[in-house]
Amino acid sequence: MASFTLLVTSAPFSEQSAYSAYRFALAAAQAKHSINGIFFYQSGTLNGSSLQITPSNEFDLYSAWKKLSQQYQVPLMVCVSAASKRGITTAEDAQDSDNPHFSLAAPFESVGLGELATLISNSDRLLQF
Repeated sequence: MASFTLLVTSAPFSEQSAYSAYRFALAAAQAKHSINGIFFYQSGTLNGSSLQITPSNEFDLYSAWKKLSQQYQVPLMVCVSAASKRGITTAEDAQDSDNPHFSLAAPFESVGLGELATLISNSDRLLQF
């Protein structure tokens, strides 16, 4: 079985890429491949925002990512620098700033780019969406 790292750089609803990443991750996990982690970078960090409100007649990608992570123990890593620029912060980071609001919560985790390098080195393949 292969091991994968997914790099998601697209926002959840601006194009098809983030949904395609989710569908690939789900299919790979169901086929017993290893997903070492999903790294959200650039506009892809918006996938980790808990402030998303999905209309009832649309696919709830945020909830789908959470369920995938919990069901298959897939780490969901959000680049702290790229997320901060887009207003996505953890509760800890919010306490350290003048703004007490946060939108990044488990199972999404705030990490640095070094985590991406580690994921890539421990995987057979890197796929970018």
